Amino acid sequence: MNFSEQLKDKITHIEGILSEYLPPEEGKQKTVIEAMNYSITAGGKRLRPMLMEETFTMFGGEGDVIKPFMAAIEMIHTYSLVHDDLPALDNDEYRRGKKTTHAVFGEAMGILAGDALLNYAFEVASTAFDIELSPKVAKALQVLSSKSGIYGMIGGQIADIESEGKKVGIDTIEFIHRLKCGALIESSMLIGAILAGASEQEQTLIEQIGADVGYAFQIQDDILDMTSSTEVLGKPVGSDSKNEKSTYVSLKGLEQAKADVAEISARAIDTLDSLPYENPFLKDLINMLINREK
Repeated sequence: MNFSEQLKDKITHIEGILSEYLPPEEGKQKTVIEAMNYSITAGGKRLRPMLMEETFTMFGGEGDVIKPFMAAIEMIHTYSLVHDDLPALDNDEYRRGKKTTHAVFGEAMGILAGDALLNYAFEVASTAFDIELSPKVAKALQVLSSKSGIYGMIGGQIADIESEGKKVGIDTIEFIHRLKCGALIESSMLIGAILAGASEQEQTLIEQIGADVGYAFQIQDDILDMTSSTEVLGKPVGSDSKNEKSTYVSLKGLEQAKADVAEISARAIDTLDSLPYENPFLKDLINMLINREK
């Protein structure tokens, strides 16, 4: 089976796990649940739960304890997109080739759906204690919390908003990219390693790999925002320019940005190769991020 077929199978597998944790669309809160489920099922690469599970597998992890965390990380990622698309932020009407949540359900319900996904993510993650009552699960929950908060993804989002319409340096762009996108990728891989019983040293290396993968991924996102099309990307291009945001590409130029993605990704692969474990699919997945078109 080639990489594309493996990737398709793994996405189907992850979406099966997600479906196990989606709340039923019933009760007086039915509308917000419909908006939550619309957001989750709108598609996507399922990159974060995939990185989590592949890291877990690489370190010899077994059992279902990883599943609630896989669902939770995708819910957190999705809530961030729902809020990112709101009129107060990027004001985008398309995401993953479909109308954004606020465009379908209204702005107020879009806000509430994002709030609900964030809260429900931790409800779901905490069910891991029903599977395994251990310090590993507690540490994984701590990582999930910190990497998605003010010292992680939200911190990057705040710096991103405050940079609009301003000339900022590459250090600010790096801070934004490493937190806004990179923190959840770090979280995904680190949680996989923790739950599989990786050593402290191995966890540190995995966190470094996740940081590099996330940074390269977001630089590639800047590249695609400049060079791709709405049809290919599944969302409007030129959003950064529209919102007067400085980007990695605007500061360093397109060719240097492409070269930096390749260099950072190669560093991540080298660190991965330094570990005494193998997961060929995980390596291929990281390599794919360099040349992705959407």
